[in-house]
Amino acid sequence: MLSGRIENYAAYSQFKTLKEFNNTIEMFLLDHKKDFSKGELVAFKRLTKYCVKYYGVANAKIGTMLKMINSKLNGFGVSRSTFMRMLSKAKDLGILSIKNTIKTKGGKGHNVYIFNPIDTLNVEKLTHCQNVETPTESKEEKPQIKAEAINLLETNNIKTLSKRIETPLHKKLDYTFVNDRVPKEFSKLVSYFFNDSKLIEEYWKMVNIDTFRIRNVLLDDDTILSTAIHSFKQMIGKLKGGKVNNPIAYFKGVLHKQITAAYMMN
Repeated sequence: MLSGRIENYAAYSQFKTLKEFNNTIEMFLLDHKKDFSKGELVAFKRLTKYCVKYYGVANAKIGTMLKMINSKLNGFGVSRSTFMRMLSKAKDLGILSIKNTIKTKGGKGHNVYIFNPIDTLNVEKLTHCQNVETPTESKEEKPQIKAEAINLLETNNIKTLSKRIETPLHKKLDYTFVNDRVPKEFSKLVSYFFNDSKLIEEYWKMVNIDTFRIRNVLLDDDTILSTAIHSFKQMIGKLKGGKVNNPIAYFKGVLHKQITAAYMMN
C-alpha cells in the first residue's frame, strides 16, 4: 500500500456514522479500559480523534500525535514506547488493524490505523452488562445527589461570603477564610508561613493551572496534593536560605518539575 492522503483510505471505514464509531469505542473501553495504563488510554483516545473525517480510519504519524498530546496536556505527554504499547494491545484485543505503507520513491511510510466494529455477540454482551450495572434506582438517585451537592456548595459559599463581609476590609483574612476548594492540609501548611487567605488561594491556583489537563487522567488528586505540599516545603527551604526573590514564581517552577516526575513514575 502506498503512502498518501487520508482520502486514499476512505474505503477502509467500517462505520456509517460518527455516532456508531463513538459507541463502538465506548463499548470497547467499557470492557477493556482496565487493560490499558493511564498513558496508554491517553494515546488511545488521541488516536480516535484522528478518525473523524472517515469514521474509524486514521493515517496520522505517531510523532504528530505525540506532539498534540504533549500540547494538550500542557507538557505532560506520553512516550513513543507508551504509544507503541497501546497500539499493540489494541491490535491484540481486536479493535484495531494496522496497515503499513511505502513511499512512492521507496522506503517505509506512515501507518494506516483502522478501527474494527465489535462483533454482534460481543455488542449484545456489553449492552447487557451496561443494563445490569446501571439499575433503575441509580438513575433516580443521581439528581438527588447532585441537588444535595449543589445545596452544600451554596451553603459553604454563603458561610465563606458572610465571613468576608463581616471582616473589616483593611484586615487580612487568615486561612480559615480560604475558599473550600483549597484542600485543608495544603491551606494549613501555607498558613504557617503566609497566613493570608488570598495568598493561600493564589498558591493553590498555581497547582490547578499546572495540573488541570491531567487531573484524574494521568494523576489522581492525592498525588497532586502530596506533590504540591512537597514543592511548597522545598520552596520554603530555599526562601529561608535567602535564595528566593519571588516565592510564588519559584513554587510554580518547582511544582512543574515535581508533577512531571510524579507522572513519569506513575
